[in-house]
Amino acid sequence: MQASTSSLPEAQFLEMILSEQASAHGPLYGLNALQIMGKAAFVCATRHARGPVVMAKADCIEFFRPVPQGSIIAIRAHIAFQGQSSMTVIVEIAPEDCTGKDATPAITGRFMMIAVDDKGHPVPVPVSDQPAKEELHP
Repeated sequence: MQASTSSLPEAQFLEMILSEQASAHGPLYGLNALQIMGKAAFVCATRHARGPVVMAKADCIEFFRPVPQGSIIAIRAHIAFQGQSSMTVIVEIAPEDCTGKDATPAITGRFMMIAVDDKGHPVPVPVSDQPAKEELHP
């Protein structure tokens, strides 16, 4: 089924990379990048599931270039695929480009999130249009 990702929830926010988030060499430390990305995936999936979610998997994490300390980064997360109780969330981190051009992602990743009940058991996600499988790998 072909559908637009615009009908699915998205999470977007900005964050500044502070000295405590940097590695010994200066740029954003990879583990801190994963924490930021995990938070974005969680927010996006929670909004879509309209309830609690847990992370089942994080993969395809790619670091294309360093993100310098002091950078303002744009974080974007969107639902790429929805199963019965699972959601695949694509997250991108891009240093903000003050020229107004679209910033190229410096870090991308894919997260599988599962909708759960109050006991941690999987529950169905509300039905929505979902993108075609070829949209899973931007």
